[in-house]
Amino acid sequence: MAKADPTDPKIVEGFLEYAQARGFVIDTARVRHPKDKARVERTVPTVREDCFGGERLQTIDDAHSRSRHWCVEEYGMKRHGRTRRLPREHFESEEKAALLPAPTERYDVPFWVDATPGLDQLAVVAYAFYSLPLAYRRRKLRARADCQLVRFYQHGKLVKTHPRKAPGQKSIDPADYPPESYACSQRDTAYFVRQAHEQGENVGRFAAALVEKEQRPWIRMRLLFKLLGLARKYSGARLDASCKTALDASMVDVGRLADLVRLDTRLAPPVAKVIPLARYLRPSSQYALPLAGCERSNEGDEP
Repeated sequence: MAKADPTDPKIVEGFLEYAQARGFVIDTARVRHPKDKARVERTVPTVREDCFGGERLQTIDDAHSRSRHWCVEEYGMKRHGRTRRLPREHFESEEKAALLPAPTERYDVPFWVDATPGLDQLAVVAYAFYSLPLAYRRRKLRARADCQLVRFYQHGKLVKTHPRKAPGQKSIDPADYPPESYACSQRDTAYFVRQAHEQGENVGRFAAALVEKEQRPWIRMRLLFKLLGLARKYSGARLDASCKTALDASMVDVGRLADLVRLDTRLAPPVAKVIPLARYLRPSSQYALPLAGCERSNEGDEP
């Protein structure tokens, strides 16, 4: 929970950015010390009661016109009680030269929100979806959005930038995802067929046969996953030989291929005929039974 600090005040991010963009300094007041900003607050009732009191302003342009006339012609021509100078005269002679030039462009008001990417590595900002790298999944981030860009920060460090999207749209960077995850999200069956080719020529042919005659090849992605799982479980040469046998018989069925490669022992390594070492290596004399008592006595009676 944020608490007021007289030496290190916490300034709202949006107002801090506005101050930096316009070039002015924020001088905060202490909590429960109204005299710290008495001169600033004292002008509020004067403007409220003298400038706008009793007026009927229909539009914002009417308010601008009324306030400009009041500052120049009415309040600006009243002699100040302490300085004994006209506010308009004092402003034009001393303060006007110290002012920064008025901005010519309208300030793009940003907003800040907390964003946490889900398991799909997408974070939601203003009802739009933005991808984050895998390292930031399920991590709490701060997001800054303006009219053009959306920036994501972690502990004040910029981690990702996206173009601003309309509500319901997505901005996905393929570099944020592992290749297999991005291929799944894009339903790219060609990626998994290429992986199957790396396991062997016939494995790649079998994978291509799974999807080549299907108008919607992405519905065969689970079959491709199972085929690659067999490649991880068995050696590449063994699976490649089983795939060749299946293709020669025009059998394109991953389930039956799994049974075939499990029963195929043509390329299975030979069983090692090595006698295992015994657990206890003791001389045989330690296992000889001791003589019974009667046998000992008979041996002593012999002449």
